[in-house]
Amino acid sequence: MSQQVDLWVCPLCPWAWITSRWILEAATVRDLDVKFHVMSLAVLNEDKDVPAQYAEAIKSAWGPGRVLIAAEQKYGNEIVEPLYTQIGLRYHIGGDKDWSSVVPAALAALDLDPALADAATSTDYDVALRASHHAGMDAVGFEVGTPVIHVGDVAFFGPVVTPAPKGEAAGRLFDGVVAVAATPGFYELKRTRTEGPSFE
Repeated sequence: MSQQVDLWVCPLCPWAWITSRWILEAATVRDLDVKFHVMSLAVLNEDKDVPAQYAEAIKSAWGPGRVLIAAEQKYGNEIVEPLYTQIGLRYHIGGDKDWSSVVPAALAALDLDPALADAATSTDYDVALRASHHAGMDAVGFEVGTPVIHVGDVAFFGPVVTPAPKGEAAGRLFDGVVAVAATPGFYELKRTRTEGPSFE
């Protein structure tokens, strides 16, 4: 029986993108049922005192997050991963940082309703976006960002890794991360990042 893995991602975050590629790779060597969900760095940080430049940057997370939620409402949860992937291929891999071109192109690649792009500037989806955000984040607390993973009753932030491990290495990382996170009383394992995101 497949092990359900729920992953919460913000389209803006390169680290979440890399983790998403890793978990999809892990699912090729482990029997995992991976479901993608939306969190938002804009929601996470809206009441926090963050540097002005970062605050301005994360405002843009509202748009693609709303579009993902709108697509989920129209097509079901199974559309979140492919649409997130199409967005990430353009935004992270392709380097197009203009959401007004990234989102319509991603929708077109999947032959989805182009009108979903209008959700980016509509607050109609904010209640659902916040609900999705909290469904992922409440279990881990708000001192962390994205990605967040739930495996059964175990929830954790991360892993933050670059580049994404491939093949059996991806499976071993999954095994290890879940084993560590499932240990009662375990809270943190961390070291200083010395590399930026690598999308290899």
